[in-house]
Amino acid sequence: MRGLLKSYQEIGLGTPPLSTDVASTLTADESNIVPSGIRCAAKAEEDSGRAPELASLESVREYIGNCQRCKLHRSRTHLVFGEGSPDARLVFVGEGPGHDEDMAGRPFVGESGMLLTRIIENGMGLTRKEVYICNVVKCHPPKNRDPEKDEIEACIPFLKHQLRIIGPEVICSLGRIATQAFLGKDFKISLGRGKWHSYAGIPLMPTFHPAYLLRNQSAKRHVWEDIKMLMKRMGLEVKKNG
Repeated sequence: MRGLLKSYQEIGLGTPPLSTDVASTLTADESNIVPSGIRCAAKAEEDSGRAPELASLESVREYIGNCQRCKLHRSRTHLVFGEGSPDARLVFVGEGPGHDEDMAGRPFVGESGMLLTRIIENGMGLTRKEVYICNVVKCHPPKNRDPEKDEIEACIPFLKHQLRIIGPEVICSLGRIATQAFLGKDFKISLGRGKWHSYAGIPLMPTFHPAYLLRNQSAKRHVWEDIKMLMKRMGLEVKKNG
C-alpha cells in the first residue's frame, strides 16, 4: 500500500496542495480569445464557396473566428482553442471547457487541469508546453452539462484540423464524451480504457477525465496504468514503484 501511495504522489495523483503555477497564469492567451465584432471566418469561407487552406494552428484559429456555428456561443466568455506545442508527440483531448477555462480562455486550468498538469509533469516527466491540450468543443456548455450532439458536430471539424496539422504519435482522450467523439457513442470508458484504439491511423488511449478522478479516488490507479502504457509507447522512462 505504501508503494502504491508513493507512486500516486510521484505522478501527482496524491493529495498535495494544488499547484499555483497554472492558476497564476490564467490570463487568456491572445490566440484563444474570441475576436470581438468580427464575423465567423468559417461562415465567410462557406459563403464565398472557397475551401479554407489550413496549414497551421494559427490559421485554424483564424478560420474559427467569432464562431456562431452552435448555441454555445451565446453563453461563452472566451472560445478555448487549445495550447501547447504544434509539434507535440502527444495530444490530450477533453470534452469541453469548464467555468475556469471559459473565464481564462485556456484549456484545463481549473482544479482538474492542475491534476492533469501534475500527471504530465510529475508522472510523465514532460511539460505542458511539450504536449498539446484541447477539447472536442471549444465553448463552455452552460452549467457544465455534457456537450450536445449538434454542438459536437459543429466543432469536431476544428479538432480534426488540429490533429491533422500536429500529427501526434499518440492521442489520449480524457473521459467518455471525448472518447465517444473518436470511437462512437457506444464506447464505454470503464470497459474500453487501458486498451489501444486507433483514430485516423493514430494510436489512441482512452482514460478517465481528471475531473472524474477528483470525485473517485479509486480510479487513480487505473489512470496511472493507462499513462504508463502511453509512456512506454512513446519510449519514455516509467518510474518504478517505491
